[in-house]
Amino acid sequence: MDLCLQQKTQRSRHVSVRSCSVKEYNHELTGSLAYQISLAAVLSVITLATTLSNAFVIATISQSKKLQTPANFLIASLAVTDLLVSILVMPICVLYTVIHTWTLGQIVCDIWLSSDITCCTASILHLCVIALDRYWAITDAVEYSKKRTPGRAAGMVATAWVIAISISLPPLFWRQVKAEELTSCSVNTDHIFYTIYSTFGAFYIPTLLLIVLYWRIYLEARKRILRQSPKKVGKRLTSAHLVTNSPGSVASTTSLQYARNDTPSSDTGSSTSENQVKVTVSDALLEKKRISAARERKATKTLGIILGAYIVCWLPFFIYTLLVATCETCLNPELFDFFTWLGYLNSLINPIIYTMSNEDFKKAFQKLVRFRCCRS
Repeated sequence: MDLCLQQKTQRSRHVSVRSCSVKEYNHELTGSLAYQISLAAVLSVITLATTLSNAFVIATISQSKKLQTPANFLIASLAVTDLLVSILVMPICVLYTVIHTWTLGQIVCDIWLSSDITCCTASILHLCVIALDRYWAITDAVEYSKKRTPGRAAGMVATAWVIAISISLPPLFWRQVKAEELTSCSVNTDHIFYTIYSTFGAFYIPTLLLIVLYWRIYLEARKRILRQSPKKVGKRLTSAHLVTNSPGSVASTTSLQYARNDTPSSDTGSSTSENQVKVTVSDALLEKKRISAARERKATKTLGIILGAYIVCWLPFFIYTLLVATCETCLNPELFDFFTWLGYLNSLINPIIYTMSNEDFKKAFQKLVRFRCCRS
C-alpha cells in the first residue's frame, strides 16, 4: 500500500512539473509572439514613413518649376536613392529582423544584399555630392554658377552610383550557392580585406570628406557674415507713411522740428508756431545685408544638422562591422539589427531635414498637399 501511494505521489509530481513547464513555455511563446508583432509594427511604420517622405520630395520638385534647379536635382536624386532603400531593402529586412531566419532562398539573398550595399552607399555618397556642390557654390560663386548645369549634376550622381556599385559587386564573385537550405543571409566577414575596402569606401572616406567640406563651408559662411556687418551706413529710404514697427524693415524714427513764422497784417505783432513731423528712416542696404547674413547662418546650421544626423545614424553600424570582422565572438544579432535600422533611419531623416530647412520646399509641399486634398 505504501509503495503504491508513493508511486502515485511521484506521478502526480511529474504531472504537476510537466504542466508547469507547459505553462511557462506557452507564456514565453506568447510573450515572444507579442514582441515580434510589436517589432514588426514599429519597423513597418518606419519603412512606410521613409517611402512616403521621399516620394513627396520627388513629387514636390517635379510639380514645382521654381524648385527645378541643379542643386535641387541632387536633392531629388538623394530622395530617389532613399526611396529605393525603403522599397528594395527595408521590407525584406523587417521580415528577417523579426523571425531571424532566412526563408527566401539564395537568389533573393544575393539580390537583397547587393541592393542593400548599393543603395545605402549611394545615399551616403549623395550627401558628399550635395556638400561638394554647396562648397563650390559658396567658395567660387561667380565661376561655378556658369558650370552648375543639370548635365554636371547628372554626372556627379552617376559617379556616386558607379562607386556604390563597385563596392557592392565583389561579394558576388566569391559567394557560392549552397545545396542545403539557407537559414541566414549576410555578407561574409571572413574576407577582412573586403570589409576594410567596403567600410572605408562607403563610410569612412566619405565621412572625412564631409567633415572637411562642411568645415570649409562653415568658415566661408562665417567670413561672409562678418563681412556683411556694415561699418558705414548705406543708402537710406525715407517715408512718412511707413509704420515704425512694421515687420521686415529696420527703421528708426526721428523728429524734425521746423519753425514757421506767420506775419499777419494786423499790428498785434508776430506769432510763431512750432510744428513736429514724424519721418521714418529705413536703411535698405543694412536690411539687405542682415537678411543675407541670416540666410547664411540658417544654411550653416542646416549643414551641421545634416552632418550630425548622418554620423549618429551610420557611425555605430560601421564601427561594429569592423569589430565583428576582427572578433567573431563580439557578434550580437540584436545589437547588429539595431545598428542596421539606425542606419536605415538616415533615409527617413534626409528628406525631413532638406525640406524643412528650405522655405521654397515648404511652400511647394503645402501647395501639393492642398492640391491632393482638394482633388480627393
